[in-house]
Amino acid sequence: MTTEITTILTEAKEAAREAAWKYFNEKLGGVDQFSCGFAWVEIYGVKGNTKLGKAFKAAGINKNYSGAYSIWNPAGMGVQNIDTLEAGAEAAAKVFERHGFRAYACSRLD
Repeated sequence: MTTEITTILTEAKEAAREAAWKYFNEKLGGVDQFSCGFAWVEIYGVKGNTKLGKAFKAAGINKNYSGAYSIWNPAGMGVQNIDTLEAGAEAAAKVFERHGFRAYACSRLD
């Protein structure tokens, strides 16, 4: 189970990185500019005391204050532009959705 979650996480991070870089280069011309903020993915419906919940934790995905498992900056980009980071979070959430999870991209301005 842990291997499966790790594989999904790797797929999600790759999709996030690709989407974020595409946005950053095509829309911002490779310049970190405009509104800054944060973006992450929240995954709901997974109980922490189940095999699945333990697999999430083993893969390094922890619960946040709302009870969802969250992945901050899944694209792993060191930029401040919120639109770039949101593009990555949306791509990562879609990967988790394709694998049957209820996942959402979240963000907030700084």
